[in-house]
Amino acid sequence: MERLLLVRPDESMEEEIAGYRRDFLATANVIEGSGALAGFADPAAWLAFTRRVETEEGASPIGWVPSLQFVCLRASDGRLVGMLQLRTRFNDFLRKFGGNIGYSVRPGERRKGYAARMLAMALPRAREAGLTRALITCAPDNEGSRRTILKNGGVYESTVYNDRDGVWLMRYWIELAETAPGRDGGADGPGRMR
Repeated sequence: MERLLLVRPDESMEEEIAGYRRDFLATANVIEGSGALAGFADPAAWLAFTRRVETEEGASPIGWVPSLQFVCLRASDGRLVGMLQLRTRFNDFLRKFGGNIGYSVRPGERRKGYAARMLAMALPRAREAGLTRALITCAPDNEGSRRTILKNGGVYESTVYNDRDGVWLMRYWIELAETAPGRDGGADGPGRMR
C-alpha cells in the first residue's frame, strides 16, 4: 500500500498545486476541499488565501469560516493526489449543506482508496481542532464518496436539497470523541482554531 502524507501546503508544492488545478479544470470537475483553488491561477496567491482563512479575522470578512487546508502527497514520488479542507466551525450554509470536511482526489488517481485514507488521517486533526463530531456531505450519486464516509464511521442523518446549487446532498456524521452530548463542533466555537 502506498504511503500517503496529509500535510499543510507550502511554497515547495506550487508546481504540484498548479498541476492538480489543471487536471481538474481539464475534466470540468469541481475541486472539493481545495479552498477555492479553481479561482487561483497562481499557486502562491492560493497559498496566501488558505493562510488568511485559517483565522476568524481573515475568514469572516469574506463570508468564510476558519479552515485548515491540507494536501495529500504520495510519499514515493511527492505527487499531490488529493486535497482536504477542515472547517472548524459552521456558518448557516455549512451547517445545512457543506459540513466540516471537504475533499477531492486528483482525477487520474481515483479508485485507489486515497479518499478514505485521507479522511481517516484528517479525523484526528479534527479532534485536535476541538471538534467532537464532523458533518460530511455528498451527492446521492457519488458512490465513492458515500463509501469513503461510511468506511470512516459515518452515520447517515438525512438528505437535503441545496437550492443555491440545485443539488441533493446526503448528510453523515462521524463521531470523533466521547464528550458531552449536543456538542457538534459547529455553531458556537468548540471547533475554533488553536
